[in-house]
Amino acid sequence: MSLFLTLALLSTILGTTTSTNLPRSFSFPYGLSYHINCGSPTNTTDPFNTTWLSDRYFSGGATGIVSEPLNFHHAHEKTLRFFPISSGKKNCYAIPSLPPSRYLLRTFVVYDNYDGRSHPPSFDVAVASTVVFSWRSPWPPSLARDGAYADLFATILSSEALICFYSLATDPPVISSIELFAADLASYDAAAIADNGTVLVNYGRLSCGSDQWGPGFSNDSDLFGRSWQSDSVFRTGQSKIVAVSTRNSISGAEEKPNYFPEKLYQTAVMTATTAEERGGVLEYELRVDAKLDYLVWLHFAEIEGRVRRVGGRVFDVYINGDNLTRVDIYKQVGGFAAFTWHHTVKNLSSSVLSVKLVGVVGAPLICGIENYALVPSDPSTVPQQVVAMKALKDSLRVPERMGWNGDPCAPTNWDAWEGVTCRMSKDNTALVISQIDLGSQGLKGFISGQISLLTDLVSLNLSSNLLTGEIPSGLGQKSLIHLDLSNNQLTGSIPDSIGASSSLQLVLLNGNLLEGQVPEQLYSIGVHGGAIDLSGNKGLCGVPSLPACPMFWENGKLSTPGKIAIGVSCSFVFCAILLLAYIFIRRRRNDYDFALPHELTSLAAKRNRYQRQKSLMVLEMESQHAKGPPSHFTTQ
Repeated sequence: MSLFLTLALLSTILGTTTSTNLPRSFSFPYGLSYHINCGSPTNTTDPFNTTWLSDRYFSGGATGIVSEPLNFHHAHEKTLRFFPISSGKKNCYAIPSLPPSRYLLRTFVVYDNYDGRSHPPSFDVAVASTVVFSWRSPWPPSLARDGAYADLFATILSSEALICFYSLATDPPVISSIELFAADLASYDAAAIADNGTVLVNYGRLSCGSDQWGPGFSNDSDLFGRSWQSDSVFRTGQSKIVAVSTRNSISGAEEKPNYFPEKLYQTAVMTATTAEERGGVLEYELRVDAKLDYLVWLHFAEIEGRVRRVGGRVFDVYINGDNLTRVDIYKQVGGFAAFTWHHTVKNLSSSVLSVKLVGVVGAPLICGIENYALVPSDPSTVPQQVVAMKALKDSLRVPERMGWNGDPCAPTNWDAWEGVTCRMSKDNTALVISQIDLGSQGLKGFISGQISLLTDLVSLNLSSNLLTGEIPSGLGQKSLIHLDLSNNQLTGSIPDSIGASSSLQLVLLNGNLLEGQVPEQLYSIGVHGGAIDLSGNKGLCGVPSLPACPMFWENGKLSTPGKIAIGVSCSFVFCAILLLAYIFIRRRRNDYDFALPHELTSLAAKRNRYQRQKSLMVLEMESQHAKGPPSHFTTQ
């Protein structure tokens, strides 16, 4: 899908008209808008008080300046960001913190020989998972010199807006400015025309009977940030045209959900001759791409004072030769009131979409035309798997040159991330990761545990890198068939989850620093016809061809019996310490005296005195016996 012709038409106007931008306050009632000056190192403010943010939210690339900056009146048209092939083939801006809504996205792209090569690049631009703009070299000279604006409406339900650029061959994509405006989710009859995933790409937004105006081209406002081109270069046919205008208020303008600006209905064109005068045909031709559906939106208001009754102006509407409706503006809404009609053209087979108003009564009149390609959204990667891949990008330290930016698998007409293979999910609603092959890429990080979210992964090859850390316990999805983590610096034990995978046929863990007991289920892969290589891991044990594991050592750590033994020992020591502490505390509280009782001491003293007295009596008796018995007689 290409917007090249439409962008070329826009560039013819930009050669003589410079752009301005929507002030932030004009995004009412939703109040959210971004204006990013790509390539600028500082914030700037334009003449209409719009703050342009310095370049941010990009994934890579470098900055440049147009070769002739004096030809551009605004700072956001003079600088640019380009993405050389050294930044990878896919680079993105990721605008964060967005509430779910419909948004108008507007870009300005210019080459102006900024690199001195005189070779405008070929590249694609995608919003989320859908390619919306395609640029192909060579560009028309005026387009390359002056640049072009392009815009679209897209529904963004995630928390960030992804605007991605994909290099074709070795050409570096370029971007000068990005603007984002919140719009109503129900705008442009979203519920009726398609599901919320459909992108409305602008293939012509015309204001009849006026010059170009609106954000980007004048001081006039549009609540959704829409800019309106003059219809003059799109008119065909031989009828003489008269422009009409009014300053009267237009009822029905600026209303929910589309908030079409009142100014759009204050100018119009009509034929100078009426149907009664054998005139009255207004014709337009819009360049488009074939094989797409288009939403055509026509705007009317009865602003010519001469028509004041039903039936005063009646005309038929033809699109690509088909008479689709008859319009009587006054009958529908009265005078000075906005009236819109829209139609979807299915599977257009030509590169031109024609709109013709043929008068039935009076002269046909029209205020504006919008034409949007209905671009169906491509499937995107399952959100949880996007989270896992972004975590792997960070943990593995994937180099910038590999272009791991945006959605890993989408858009489907671009290559997936380098080294990544995707497929449709079983229910055909989203994309899933099936293979990752990053062998010999010089990766120096670790394997994120978020890899467990890749529930459809069939093959993982991270061999011959410099990865450290442990193998995540979540690795071992039921879908996994081939696992090659050989020749890294992985440590720790082999998780049981790998052995539990019933689909594994090839497991290469050789050349690491793994230790501990090998899960029996993992070893059985080799026994049942698969291939397994655990060599070069001196710490592994527990299966044939490897040493036996110590009694209390298992999978690089204490086994369950070892833990029990240590636990019992620690409990015994702890109890002993508690007992000693208890005795010590009780002794301090009760002041225990371990001497003999007082009664026992007294009894011993008495016994000692008795023994001494007895001894003295014995000695005295012995002394008397030695002297002989006493005599009763005396000598005269």
